[in-house]
Amino acid sequence: MESKRKLTLADAILIVSGSMIGSGIFIVSAEMTRTISGPGWLLLLWVISGVITVFAALSYGELAGMFPHAGGQYVYLKEAFNPLVGFVYGWTLFLVVQSGTIAAVAVAFAKFAGVLYAPLGEKNILLDLGWYQLSAAQLVGVLSILILTLINTRGIHYGKLIARVFSSTKLIALFGLIILGLVFFRDPEVWHRNFMDTWSTIAWTKDGGQWSWHELSTMGVATALGAALVGSLFSSDAWNNVTFISGDIENPKRNIPLSLLFGTLIVTVLYLLTNMAYLSLLPVAGDPDGLTPISQGIQFAANDRVGTAAATMIFGTTATVIMAILIMISTFSCNNGIVLSSVRVYQAMARDGLFFNKMKEDNKNGVPGFALWIQLIWAALLTLSGKYGPLLDYVMFGVMLFYILTIAGIFILRRTRPDAERPYKAFGYPVIPIVYIIFAALFCINLLYAKPENSIPGLIIILAGIPVYFIWRRVNRVTADNSNN
Repeated sequence: MESKRKLTLADAILIVSGSMIGSGIFIVSAEMTRTISGPGWLLLLWVISGVITVFAALSYGELAGMFPHAGGQYVYLKEAFNPLVGFVYGWTLFLVVQSGTIAAVAVAFAKFAGVLYAPLGEKNILLDLGWYQLSAAQLVGVLSILILTLINTRGIHYGKLIARVFSSTKLIALFGLIILGLVFFRDPEVWHRNFMDTWSTIAWTKDGGQWSWHELSTMGVATALGAALVGSLFSSDAWNNVTFISGDIENPKRNIPLSLLFGTLIVTVLYLLTNMAYLSLLPVAGDPDGLTPISQGIQFAANDRVGTAAATMIFGTTATVIMAILIMISTFSCNNGIVLSSVRVYQAMARDGLFFNKMKEDNKNGVPGFALWIQLIWAALLTLSGKYGPLLDYVMFGVMLFYILTIAGIFILRRTRPDAERPYKAFGYPVIPIVYIIFAALFCINLLYAKPENSIPGLIIILAGIPVYFIWRRVNRVTADNSNN
């Protein structure tokens, strides 16, 4: 049974953009410019990530129109392939992708709360067992997840209110940072110095606590670009969360495709302009031992907080507080979108007999309350474990792999269900979907080559879902037989 639809097109666009914009845009450019230092590469990488994300969103529109039901990508994979592929996706989503992201974003929220009030930060260790440390930031992170879970169990209108207020606020604030950086506080000398060597191929590496740099070969440039894309693609991810809650959106056949398009376009433009603002305020090249934002540059911004370093050039010493508040708003809004949408996937799986049976029902407020609490428990355990960081590194490979499978599903469904209703057809079919699949496949291959320590464990996590699927099916079959007897 579909829930009563209460989300408008504007709400859906805010969920897309709100889920995409977390803390990544304020941080990952530091690591990207250490991987390959030219400002031209930095902007190109954000353009590539944006174009690829928009291409994926344009392709998803056809699937969203065909299956305007709760569950989104899980449903698309199940219908295009089989229940096993859908389950493995849902398994990875719950085990790592969404729950791990919730944990990481919650701790990012807490870290910046610690900027405002130090006892709440990660440096305040509350428990030290040698093999395990518990910081105040982890507890604050769990508290933030609990608050969002409580709010969303009260009904979708509360989650909608947070999306409207917090997502709008951070979009306006990010736009304000762009205007100030590009127009009012732009430093022509910094901009000129940055683009004197637009396509610099210097890479920085750290060995034994010491930074060193080297020139990349032609092959090294290609590999570095693929590795650096992880940051910008991760910051651009979660755009598909809105498809999980299709059952809660008015006229989903029309509004889901439109929200995917407009939401990803808005964020893509904002991300590119934000990085241009960084380049207008800060030099790319920096000194790892630098003491000021200018001497540290984008590459070695303190704690990789490029956004804070850029804001310092505008607001002076108050920038730390201003950016902490902005990032707290951003991460809180981001997690609201994830908490709100993810549970509809688990509910769809439960209705197919592939997850806990109690997850399939809505509570009295019309939302999957039990699924929200299970999600809270697992995300909280990941937050307290402190192991969410490596898990997220592992699954970027898996995330792209499932995007490939999902978009390949468009070709399969065109063949197997030629007469199915398609209120929206994939833009640029078959060229744009094929371009996306090729790019994403090259990205995954590069990750296997450049970062096997991350991509191979990610593949193992995904493959582990296969035996779990058959075990779950068997347990459910035995339970059903016992109930009938």
